[in-house]
Amino acid sequence: MTNASPRAPRTVVPIESTLLIAEAFDQARATELRHSVTSCAHAAGLAGQRLDDFVLAVNELITNAVRHGGGQGWLRLWRQAGELVCEVADHGSGISSRQLDDRSRPAPDTAGGWGLWLARELSDTMEVETGEAGTTVRISAALASAEHVGPHRADQPRSGPVSRRGR
Repeated sequence: MTNASPRAPRTVVPIESTLLIAEAFDQARATELRHSVTSCAHAAGLAGQRLDDFVLAVNELITNAVRHGGGQGWLRLWRQAGELVCEVADHGSGISSRQLDDRSRPAPDTAGGWGLWLARELSDTMEVETGEAGTTVRISAALASAEHVGPHRADQPRSGPVSRRGR
């Protein structure tokens, strides 16, 4: 099946989650899909720099799937237990363990190699499953809890920056 749409990934969205987007994509749909992710992420509670960072991370994953993963992919976005999760899957030949293990920032004059590094840096968590049948990358961003929304009161602790796992 050479011209078939990409299969949906095998990962199951948890039942207590709210699925926001589940779409196949190729280069022609990348911009429209990025706008959909932006709208859904904003509606889910991301705003400002957190929103911009998450959307840029997702965009990097979409771009990687198109460039390195066979020209097309599958994106799912869902909200669960205080976080927004995005998963991008492709059917490329996988990512080498050397590349996955390299967590150093690419040199400023490097034309490529920024996608996974940026996705890791701009999200709270990042998980990668890769092999000869393709790659699935899942990132997440914590959503502000209801108790921290609104003006800060002196008797409440401020919520600090969210720690980033996977660096």
